[in-house]
Amino acid sequence: MELRQLRYFVGVAEELHFGRAAERLYISTPTLSQQIKQLEREVGTSLLIRHSRGVELTPAGQVFLARARETIQAAGLALKDTRRAAGLDEPVLRLGLLNGIPGWLPAALEQLAAERFPAGTVTLEAGTTTDQLRMLGAGEIDLGLVRAPVTLPPAMTSEQLADEELGVLLTATHPLAAEPELTLDDLAGLELIWIPRAAAPEFYDDALRRIGTGVRLSDISMSHSQLRSALLVRRSAISLGSRRAATPDIVWRPLAGRPLIARYAAVWRTDSTNPVLRTMTVSPGLTVVRQHDVAD
Repeated sequence: MELRQLRYFVGVAEELHFGRAAERLYISTPTLSQQIKQLEREVGTSLLIRHSRGVELTPAGQVFLARARETIQAAGLALKDTRRAAGLDEPVLRLGLLNGIPGWLPAALEQLAAERFPAGTVTLEAGTTTDQLRMLGAGEIDLGLVRAPVTLPPAMTSEQLADEELGVLLTATHPLAAEPELTLDDLAGLELIWIPRAAAPEFYDDALRRIGTGVRLSDISMSHSQLRSALLVRRSAISLGSRRAATPDIVWRPLAGRPLIARYAAVWRTDSTNPVLRTMTVSPGLTVVRQHDVAD
């Protein structure tokens, strides 16, 4: 069993979909499926239940997910502590991977790290905006990706990297799916399934303020990777997301005259001595990967 396979499994378990997980992990879907099957053979039981719209975890898979995360984190800490004890510079950039972020963004940061510090490597640690601020504060990652607006502690700084338009997500069979664009009046009274506020409080509040009080906030909340699945269960409900979230079953419609914008920013500690991060943030810094109005 390899750490690489554990990371692959965590990716599938968090996305609950092989295609989305493969895109996030930058490998092909067949390769990812083959690696997970090999992992299940070694474990001796099924970890995932596969169906037409994605996957779900078996009870064994839920246990394995928790232990896989612990193992990946422990391996990273072992490498860091050993190199520190040997008096070596830390050549590893631990990059926070925000769920639902455009795929080009972490790939561009990895490329920038390779160009500025060829001897370094990049590892990925998944988490919400709140998770990444906590991990930065605890020294568990070096560079985080978050959704703005967000208030940072004094010891952290940020740089905005991308804007992305959010629209309304709804099932292809929803009565409003035939409309090319939607208004706030169209959404009045509809159930809105949205992310947990704890994941990104300021982004959450800003999105709800912009969409108005006409919608009815659902009693359930989901991560970005699970919103589409939730809509297929509550087909009369709506959600918010980017064009990238559209599938044959789920359509995306813009909001007329009132666009919702997701802003993605890089965050890091101002006192970080990580050599890879320092080479990336010197002039012109991270602006070289900045894009606006992305539709990945």
